[in-house]
Amino acid sequence: MIEQVEDGKTLGATQQRPKIVTISSISAYTASTNRGDYCIAKAALSMLTPLYASRLAGHGINVYEIRPGVIATDMTGPVKDKYDKLIAEGLTPIQRWGTPEDVGKAVAAIAQDLLPFSTGEVLNVDGGFHLRRL
Repeated sequence: MIEQVEDGKTLGATQQRPKIVTISSISAYTASTNRGDYCIAKAALSMLTPLYASRLAGHGINVYEIRPGVIATDMTGPVKDKYDKLIAEGLTPIQRWGTPEDVGKAVAAIAQDLLPFSTGEVLNVDGGFHLRRL
């Protein structure tokens, strides 16, 4: 059991700091011409993280963004063959589809307060898609 101390007050083991977690997408920074509205919405959502992190840190509220990549869901079902091929060709260093469970584990880490000295952070759950490689 770890007790947290904030502003000289001890927080009990069951009392956790408040957090804001947004789920955006690699579409926040990757243009997809056939889904422009989706990309714009995710880019706008992505800006919430640094904005709210800056404004709310003084109130003890940490802010995080989970940025999923290619995740096997109903939304990606219609393009499965396309992404199977891209993943096999090296789209991501981790050559598999992401799962909703992968995203859930990132959210769980934040919810369990495993990143108490971080705010404004983006957790890429994308198999390494965000890495720039030659």
